[in-house]
Amino acid sequence: MLGHRGCRLGVSYSEITEMQAQAILEAAILVQKSGVEVNPEIMVPLVGFPKELEIQVDVIHETAKKVFAAKGEKVKYLVGTMIEIPRAALVADEIAKTAQFFSFGTNDLTQTTMGMSRDDSGSFLPNYTELDIIDANPFASVDQSGVGQLMEIGVKRGKSSRRGIKLGICGEHGGDPKSVEFCHKIGLNYVSCSPFRVPTARLAAAQAAVS
Repeated sequence: MLGHRGCRLGVSYSEITEMQAQAILEAAILVQKSGVEVNPEIMVPLVGFPKELEIQVDVIHETAKKVFAAKGEKVKYLVGTMIEIPRAALVADEIAKTAQFFSFGTNDLTQTTMGMSRDDSGSFLPNYTELDIIDANPFASVDQSGVGQLMEIGVKRGKSSRRGIKLGICGEHGGDPKSVEFCHKIGLNYVSCSPFRVPTARLAAAQAAVS
C-alpha cells in the first residue's frame, strides 16, 4: 500500500480523481431519478497531509459543478478521507477542517503502524502469540494499545476542529466484537465490514451500546 497510489495518484494526475468523482455523482443522479434517496460519500484514500486532501476536494467539487450542470440535477454528497497512516491520525485536527468524515482504515493503519504486511504476517504471528509478544492477531482484532491509541488521537483531534464529524471504521476489524466495542468506546459512529460479518458486527454494536 506504500508508494505512488491513493490520493498521491490523484494529486499527480487530477484527471483520475475527476473521472472517479464524475462516475460516482452521475451514478447517484441516475439512482435518484429512479426515486431512491441517495447520499454518496466520496472518500479520498491515503491522505497524510492536509494539503493533499484540499487539492483533491477542490477537484471533486469542481467536477460536481460540471456534472450537476450537465445533468440538470443535483445530489447531496460528502467528501471525507481514510485515516490509514499514522501521520493522518496525528494531524487529524488539520485534516478535519476539510474532511466531512473520517473512516479509519484499520487494516492499513495496522500495517503502517507496525511495519507489518498482511501478506506474510501469518508466517510468524502464531509464534508471536505463543511467545506472548502479542495477545491476538492485530489484523483480526484492533491492537488497542498501539493502533488504538492513534485512532483515539484521531477521533479527539478531528472532533476538536469539526465537532459533528462522522467517524467510522472500515475493514475486517469492523466484524470483530472486541474491535467494535473499542470503536464504540472511543466515539465512532459506525462500522463497516464484509457482508458475512454484518450479523456479528450488529450484535457487537448493540451490546456495546447497552453495556
